[in-house]
Amino acid sequence: MKVYANAGGNDRQAGSAMLIAIFTLLLISVIAIAMVVSTGTDSALASNYRTSAGSYYAALAGIEEARGRLLWKNPDYINKANAYPLLMNGSGLPTFGLTQVFYIVNPATGETVDPTSSNPANYPDSEYQTEYGWPLTGAAVNQTTSVSPVAGLPGPSYKWVRITPATEKSLNMDVDGNGIIDAATPLYYDAANINTKPGLIVSPLPPATAVEALEVTALAVLPNGTRRMLQYLVAPIVISPSTTGNTFPAALTLDGNGVIYQDPNSASYKINGQDGCSTTTPPAAVQSITYTNAADYASIHAQALSKNPGNYPGSPMYPVPPAGTYAATSPSIPIPPIPVPAPIRQSWQSPATLNAIVQDITNSADVVINTNATGSDISSQAPTMSFTNPMTIVVNGNLNLTGWHNTGFGLLLVTGVLTYDPDATWNGVVLVIGQGIFSSINNGSGGINGSVLVAKTLDSSGNLLTTPTLGSAFFGSLTSYGSTPGFGINYRSCAGQGPLGQSAQGPLSYKVLSFHEIPLT
Repeated sequence: MKVYANAGGNDRQAGSAMLIAIFTLLLISVIAIAMVVSTGTDSALASNYRTSAGSYYAALAGIEEARGRLLWKNPDYINKANAYPLLMNGSGLPTFGLTQVFYIVNPATGETVDPTSSNPANYPDSEYQTEYGWPLTGAAVNQTTSVSPVAGLPGPSYKWVRITPATEKSLNMDVDGNGIIDAATPLYYDAANINTKPGLIVSPLPPATAVEALEVTALAVLPNGTRRMLQYLVAPIVISPSTTGNTFPAALTLDGNGVIYQDPNSASYKINGQDGCSTTTPPAAVQSITYTNAADYASIHAQALSKNPGNYPGSPMYPVPPAGTYAATSPSIPIPPIPVPAPIRQSWQSPATLNAIVQDITNSADVVINTNATGSDISSQAPTMSFTNPMTIVVNGNLNLTGWHNTGFGLLLVTGVLTYDPDATWNGVVLVIGQGIFSSINNGSGGINGSVLVAKTLDSSGNLLTTPTLGSAFFGSLTSYGSTPGFGINYRSCAGQGPLGQSAQGPLSYKVLSFHEIPLT
């Protein structure tokens, strides 16, 4: 008897295995295709990110070039040799009129960049009319070329940077809250006016301490056509404590409470408030010594005017007395009327706000020494400092100038104790803000041509005072003035000037008040 196997069942099993294999291959193919698509998407995203980031940083580079070239000490200063006198004044501050426009163009090789053109190939500035309400044909346009290409290598791919005065309309911001977006009045910035947005002022006649705010706008276009436009709102940082202008109120300002002034009792030593830069007769003058607390007048008077009245010429505190008409010990000659304290900004009268000013100076300084220093440290770290190259030097610590027979130019800030040897001369501004101690030593024939301000914001351990008012500033000698303690301080409103007529107190840099991207259609 024969038994036959069922061959059909084996055939059905073989067919199932084939189907499983086919489905497996299909699944693998789908996964592979998905991975290929995902890889392509990632590559596209990465490429888009690279081009987006590249255009962003190209535009940012353009803005930063313009911000740097607004600064008078930049070798590529836009107003070098007074090329654009209507845009910048002799102190390096902006004076842009409402319709003044300045472009820095950055064409690639063989390319034309003309923001005033109507040809799309020349990168026209269509944003200007949107912001200001009138076309570029109604503006006074000035133009220069970028300095970003170096040694034949191309710089960042931005096409142009525009510098213009800011207005409420250009910012689309009602700064003064009057319900009107003003298009006809440039905006000004005043660090003392911090209650507005952000310290901006709308006024045809701004306070003397205010400085013009500028818009800096950059268009970047990459070779693949990616475009981005960025914009800064900037204002110059000017180091000035006075509320009556961007100056210093005296040859020597003692800022604080319970301040101490010591007279050297020497005929050769004068603190002279008569302006050595004045061209008038008699010369313009400020106070020789001023203070912020009226209660400190008596002690300053006892040390200065009552001892050596002729050593403190200035106005109105210490006028030069005619020969033989003033005797400090004579009861028949009255003491001059007590003048009012110096008009000093509120931001210079508290430890916290004055410390913020110190940080602004430090951030823009040419040299920062974060330890106790001597005159040799100044010489080694600022070897190019000169009359034509005044510098900002910050010493975060004590500075001892004993034996330093040199001359400094610019702005000197010391946060510790300044031990001043009158063998040294400084042309510019000297700030002793921190420990607030200015101590003269030895003899010499030098001194300071400019102005000095002393303020105590730190305790003996170097911690910021927690009080709302400043401590007791000291100007004198912790040891001995010496028999011939130098010539003292001669006020100079132009002290530390460089070749373009900029003063040591600024602008130190251009502060960024706001930053945003402008959408491009």
